[in-house]
Amino acid sequence: MQEFLQQLINGLSVGSIYALIAVGYTMVYGVLQLINFAHGDVFMVGAMVALYAATGRVPPSMPWWLHGLIVGGLGAWFLIAWLVAGRSPQRCLRTILPLAAMYLLSVPLLWGVYRLWRPSSLPAWMQSSFTMLTPAFLRPWVPPLFVLLVSLAACGALGFIIERLAYRPLRNRPRINSLITAIGISLLLEYGGQNPLVFGATPQAFPAEMVPGIHESLFKVYGITVSRVDAMVLATTLLLMLVLSWIVLKTRTGLALRAVSFRFDTASLMGVDVDRVIGFTFVLGSTLAAAAGFLYAEKYPEVQPLMGLFPGIKAFVAAVFGGIGNIAGAVVGALVLGMVEVLVVGYLPNGSQYKEAVAFVILIAILLVKPSGLFGKHVIEKV
Repeated sequence: MQEFLQQLINGLSVGSIYALIAVGYTMVYGVLQLINFAHGDVFMVGAMVALYAATGRVPPSMPWWLHGLIVGGLGAWFLIAWLVAGRSPQRCLRTILPLAAMYLLSVPLLWGVYRLWRPSSLPAWMQSSFTMLTPAFLRPWVPPLFVLLVSLAACGALGFIIERLAYRPLRNRPRINSLITAIGISLLLEYGGQNPLVFGATPQAFPAEMVPGIHESLFKVYGITVSRVDAMVLATTLLLMLVLSWIVLKTRTGLALRAVSFRFDTASLMGVDVDRVIGFTFVLGSTLAAAAGFLYAEKYPEVQPLMGLFPGIKAFVAAVFGGIGNIAGAVVGALVLGMVEVLVVGYLPNGSQYKEAVAFVILIAILLVKPSGLFGKHVIEKV
């Protein structure tokens, strides 16, 4: 019994990470009726950015050719949208200006990251001020919190760019176009990350010990051990789910999001800015994936460009299992999947060989028994 409870705690920790990814899948599907297969790779980008921020390897400035590529791309997008697609200049500017603002903000952000991870390069008064203003018990948590915030910001911006440049132009086209685009973005992120100028194909160790003793035991009750990393994963996931619930249920933006998920055209007639709500959905889902990437790298301290493949598939299965489009269902499905996966590894002979197949067995079973998922509703589509 003791071993069984220990395995359940391990499964809850794994399932919590899957839940953060699965919520992003289900939110995008609930709004756009689109399976964003690039979402698992946004999780990978979150872990990758966290690694760069944690090791201080973010360059102080981007190379000149990247500046030229970004500026040229924005200018070309404006001209094509204006002269070829026939859009008004005002509408083109509304599309370009947020991207330009994100680009302009990224330059001082990169400089700040570079400086903060090299304290010797900071002025003496800044170093002394940090020591005086930060309580001693909080200082060990400043580096991981900073790394997490950088990862959230980077993946939020990536989600916004993906929606604005890849999915929005195809919104009124057949759904297969958006699906193929999602697969293309996924492959671009996976194999683009293997470029040595970006990350490289070789797995790299994540400095999980920036939180002292992160893999040590936090407490032990009746022989059941809860490690610090599992406690951090569970606490962070719970906090983010509470924040998400507050946003969706208690804010005007959440009300608009629910209205858009119910019916596009009606929400638009009622004055809801559909484009803004969809963009916000992608940003919110991408930040949750970034948090999952950071926690996954802390729990399994290795980062590589293909690390988002299986967690992304498992999170998608969890979303389908709980009922695609239902946030609570995605969380429950992810926790169940995590626990089943850990129990298979712990109790079946050579269970680790079948670990990756568990998600597919569950997917096939749920599609055969209840295709709408545990909390999903069967909708009859009129043709």
